[in-house]
Amino acid sequence: MNFTELNTLRPDLAFIAHWIKPNAQVLDVGCGDGVMLDYLQSDKQCTGYGVEIADDRVLACAQRGVNVIQQDMENGLGMFADNAFDTVLCLSSLQMMKHVEPLLRDIARVGKEAIVSFPNFGYWPHRTALLRGKMPVSKTLPYEWYDTPNVRCATIYDFADLADDVGLDVLECMALHEGQPIKWLPNLRGSLAVFRLRKK
Repeated sequence: MNFTELNTLRPDLAFIAHWIKPNAQVLDVGCGDGVMLDYLQSDKQCTGYGVEIADDRVLACAQRGVNVIQQDMENGLGMFADNAFDTVLCLSSLQMMKHVEPLLRDIARVGKEAIVSFPNFGYWPHRTALLRGKMPVSKTLPYEWYDTPNVRCATIYDFADLADDVGLDVLECMALHEGQPIKWLPNLRGSLAVFRLRKK
């Protein structure tokens, strides 16, 4: 897979891919169908693993030639040694976890750097929906309140506080909308928050 194909499929992942160095050892926690690792392997010569629980997504990873371990992320990353990876990715998955803080600490333990993304609950249409008395539904939060897999809702500022609490420095923080960076009023205008982190 080349960059153009990745950008067509997932512009958010294409933006994030710039932060990952060629030949890096990468762990993708909650890797989904493996599209990011597929790109990193073929275009940046990275190696590593994906971690995913869903049967259909594990199969999709295997069909892409991505090394995938089927496991519930809630069980942690105990199978991996400290600093085993150059970069650990957790892209649009952290908000689905019941135990966010322990998983974030584990991500920081096994990686020299981490990249985390999640739907930004501070995005203006989400705020507008709440003002109208309704739970938000959008491209980044596409589920109704009763069937959503997202059990944690956070804003950019909330996550920055958590990162600091667990001993992580924010190297870069970016708000995206449809894969494009939002620089003016990012917590209000960005639908997806992306953080690049390193242990203090």
